[in-house]
Amino acid sequence: MNNKPRRLTGLALKLAAVAAAALPVFAVAPGAAAAQQEPAAAAGVLDCTTDTDGYWGHAHCTNTTGGETSFRVHVVCGVWPDAYGDWKTPAPGAADTSSARCFGGTGVGDVLVEEK
Repeated sequence: MNNKPRRLTGLALKLAAVAAAALPVFAVAPGAAAAQQEPAAAAGVLDCTTDTDGYWGHAHCTNTTGGETSFRVHVVCGVWPDAYGDWKTPAPGAADTSSARCFGGTGVGDVLVEEK
């Protein structure tokens, strides 16, 4: 049995140097790919408030735009599938409410508004 410590050869040192030099390139690549994605649709054009009573989540939105915009509530339920309310399309200047219920788990973790 040979218990001598191994020495790195010249080839192994060159490979290690090439790998170390390539690491910054790989670190930048995901950011570059993300920058090429199309921008998301404009969101936040409605004036909305949200509330919850523990198992129900509500989004109350007013259409402050001059056009048609739809929204719905997205209720994040703890240890249970998320719940989504019906899409609502209030006329310009009008308000509406979208509601959804967590049917189990630990109840509402967050109440969000989705617009389209």
